Amino acid sequence: MTAENLSVPAAELMIVGHYDKPAGYGTRRPHGSPSWLLLWTQAGEGRVEQAGAAFTVREGDLAVLGPGSAQRYRVAPGAGRWRFWWVHFQPRPSWTAWLAPYALATGCHLVEGVPVGVRDRVDRAFDRAFQDARWIPGHTAPAALPSAAPAGPPSPAPAVVMASPARELVLGAVEEVLVLATASAGAVPAPGAEGGDERVRRVLDLIAAEPGAQHSVASLARAVALSPSRFAHLFAAETGLTPMGAVRRARVRHAASLLEVTDLDVGQVAAASGFVSPFHFSRAFRREYGLPPRDYRARLRRP
Repeated sequence: MTAENLSVPAAELMIVGHYDKPAGYGTRRPHGSPSWLLLWTQAGEGRVEQAGAAFTVREGDLAVLGPGSAQRYRVAPGAGRWRFWWVHFQPRPSWTAWLAPYALATGCHLVEGVPVGVRDRVDRAFDRAFQDARWIPGHTAPAALPSAAPAGPPSPAPAVVMASPARELVLGAVEEVLVLATASAGAVPAPGAEGGDERVRRVLDLIAAEPGAQHSVASLARAVALSPSRFAHLFAAETGLTPMGAVRRARVRHAASLLEVTDLDVGQVAAASGFVSPFHFSRAFRREYGLPPRDYRARLRRP
């Protein structure tokens, strides 16, 4: 089954597709879509409008659009093409915490500038999702892991996920994309940095692996054999953040995940995420998400 003519897919459908469209292509949904939509730009530029937000997506940008709002996306004015992966899906509950810091409007998210070193893996996840979408247990084999990013469009026809096991595999690939994009987007190298400094990347990996550890500028600098002053200058030039600013952001995002998927109280979440007190945690959390931790959890669990 293909979905070339399903301009407003049913909410229960999961559809994976890859387009390389010339200028003039566009889709408009005045009443929005009943499903979520993910757009991953590989080349060219697209223009996206939803829920009062309008923005341009470029290579390495991920847009995630919620249901129910008027929606339009097209090849950006002045751009010759737009090559992108897209997926219609229903998200797992834990994904909202990862996306919240990237909200431009209600249900409209933009993760800009996923680092060059991560993009090939994102491409491979989409390629695997496209192949797995066609898997019918007992009749066909699931997709083999590709060794490199796809060179071009896998097929002109999108794939509608039919089998329940295939749906879980495709959801797993979408989850991988969201984790990779949201966890690494803050580490965008400065222009002309040729993919970023390896020492900064190592520190970002260290922070992401253990956000609750007792990191300091001095301890992070020691991990990459730099003086604290040299490390702090390099880190800020590469990421636009101070080292401890990056640590706080990672801790808050880790805490948001714990608030969503566990029943730990706020004090326990604060401690598990590396904050010295619930007060400091609440203040940092409100700064990042716009509301206190208890209200954030209550909103997520509201029927």
